[in-house]
Amino acid sequence: MAAHVKKKFRLNAGHWFCILGLAPIIAIYAYLRFIPIVKTVYISFFEWDLISINKPFIGMENYVELLKSEPFLLAIKNTTIIAFGILIFSVPIAIVVASLLHRGIRFKAWYEALYFLPYITPMVPVAVSWKWILDSKTGLLNYFLSFFGIPPQAWLFDPVLAVVSVIVLTVWKTIGYNMIIFLVGMTGISKENYEAASIDGATGIKSFWYITLPLLKPITVFVSIITLIHGYNVFSQIYILASDIQGAPGYVVRVLVYDMIENAFRYYKMGYASAEAFVLFLIVLVLTAVQMMLAKDNTASGRRKKR
Repeated sequence: MAAHVKKKFRLNAGHWFCILGLAPIIAIYAYLRFIPIVKTVYISFFEWDLISINKPFIGMENYVELLKSEPFLLAIKNTTIIAFGILIFSVPIAIVVASLLHRGIRFKAWYEALYFLPYITPMVPVAVSWKWILDSKTGLLNYFLSFFGIPPQAWLFDPVLAVVSVIVLTVWKTIGYNMIIFLVGMTGISKENYEAASIDGATGIKSFWYITLPLLKPITVFVSIITLIHGYNVFSQIYILASDIQGAPGYVVRVLVYDMIENAFRYYKMGYASAEAFVLFLIVLVLTAVQMMLAKDNTASGRRKKR
C-alpha cells in the first residue's frame, strides 16, 4: 500500500515542467504581495518615521492609539457606510439591468457597451467630470434640480451629501462590471428551468424570483464581496472630489485609505499608518473568508440537491 502511495504521488517530467514554469511567477507574486504584507506588519510594531534613524519597538501601542483616535474611527465609519451603500445599490440594480438585457432587446450589444463604458474609464477623469456636475454653484445637478424648485445643494461641502455623492459616483462607475458578471451567470441558466416553471404558472417576476435569483446565489455572493472589498479601498474619487475644499483634500469625507496615506506621508507616522494598513488587510481577509465559506456552502448544497 505504501509503495502504491509513493508511486501515485511521484513527480514526473510534466510535474517538474509545471513547477519550474510557475516558480518565477510565484516568486514575483510573493515579492510584490506577501513580503510587503509581512513588512507592513513588522513596521506597525515600531515608532517608525521617514526622518529619524532611531526606530524604537513599541509593541501594540500603534493599535491602541488607533482605537482611541477619533479621525481613524471616523474614517472606519465613513468607509463602512460608503462600502455598504455601494453594495446596497450596485448589486440589485446590476441584477435588474442584467435581467432586462438577458430577456433580449434591440441593440443589446450597444446597451451592454453603454453600461460597461464607465467601468473601463479611469477613475480620475470620471471623478473630475463628476466634480463639475456636483459643483454647488455652477454644477449641472443643481441646475437640473432648479427646474423642480429645489434650492442648490452643497454636494461636496456637507459631510452627509458628500458621502451620498461618493456612493452615487461609485455605483454609476462599477455597475457595468457587476452587470456583465450577472449577465454571464444568467446565460448559463438552462432554459429548461424556465420552461418547467412556466408550466407551473411561474412566469415574469415569479420566474425571476424563484428561478433566476436562487441559481445566481453563488455569483451574487462573489459580486457582493468584491463590491465590499472595493468599497473599503475607496480613495481616488474622494481625493479628487474633495480637493481644494476647505484647504485640504479628504477633509469633508475621511476614509481609511486617505487617513493611512495622510499619516504616512504628511505626518511621517509610518508605524501608525502600517497599523491602519494591517487593519484594512484584516477587513479584506475576513470578507474573502466569508466569500469562500458561502461559496463552499452553495457548492455543498448544490451537490446535495443533485443527489
